[in-house]
Amino acid sequence: MAHPKITVVGAGNVGATCALWAAARNLGDVVLVDVVPGLAEGKALDLAQAAPIAGFSHKITGSADYAATAGSDLAIVTAGLARKPGMSRDDLLARNAEIVAGAVRQLVKASPQVILIIVSNPVDAMTALAHKVSGLPPRRIVGMAGVLDSARMRSFVAMEAGVSPKDVQAYVLGGHGDSMVPLVRHSSIGGVPLTERLPKATLERIVERTRNGGAEIVALLKTGSAFYAPAAAAVEMAQAILRDEGRVLPCAAYCDAEYGVGGYFVGVPVRLGAGGVLGVLEFDLDAEERAAFDRSVQHVKGLVKKLDALNV
Repeated sequence: MAHPKITVVGAGNVGATCALWAAARNLGDVVLVDVVPGLAEGKALDLAQAAPIAGFSHKITGSADYAATAGSDLAIVTAGLARKPGMSRDDLLARNAEIVAGAVRQLVKASPQVILIIVSNPVDAMTALAHKVSGLPPRRIVGMAGVLDSARMRSFVAMEAGVSPKDVQAYVLGGHGDSMVPLVRHSSIGGVPLTERLPKATLERIVERTRNGGAEIVALLKTGSAFYAPAAAAVEMAQAILRDEGRVLPCAAYCDAEYGVGGYFVGVPVRLGAGGVLGVLEFDLDAEERAAFDRSVQHVKGLVKKLDALNV
């Protein structure tokens, strides 16, 4: 039986770590692609040589040529510039739009049936761009945002409460940026609502740290941005799709009537399985949560409007 084929576009920190996580989970054959000559080939060869030690079973290859990606079932797009201290994700819009549009066009040409997971920032706008240039149905395009943001929130809750992050459930909706909406009311520790386990001041601190989770790492690293957790989040989504798990995960997905969004990709809870997005789950939002979500959607719409003006 043929193995699933997974392409990772971009062999930098995020892309190479995606390849590592995918290989470690034996999700399928992995192809790393990068425009820098030798970069994808070198990292793929290094990773392939770890197979006897770590127990990888599938092929891991690298190339600068998209011909190597032909027949991919799923592609994770990480290509683009990383944030530097003082930069927002939105500052990357124009440059990354060119990179992502070019990558998506080549991916779809080589693999018309591919499912796309977009990681490049600003991810909500880049996911919309991927939909625009690919011609693929919206269910086969999804952005990685909420899985990462929710993981950050879960880790911060675990630190504050002194519990395992495995026992923390949390959801972050909206755009992947300063306007994201951590849903404290829908989050819990071992099934007990956060509001019953942690004081209000602590919860407010967790919400603020979640919103600034990426910037905190950028400020510490100084020469790059986060990559372990973003890559793990993207591969979690890839596994849900390739293994038809029907996982409920917060992702940047296409919403029209859902949440009254009106035809944009925004962070919402979705079911991921074979074929991509199987459906959007609509949480019951109170007035404050709804207002925050609507503000976040408006920010995403503004980014998409700027993107349209670029005409990439």
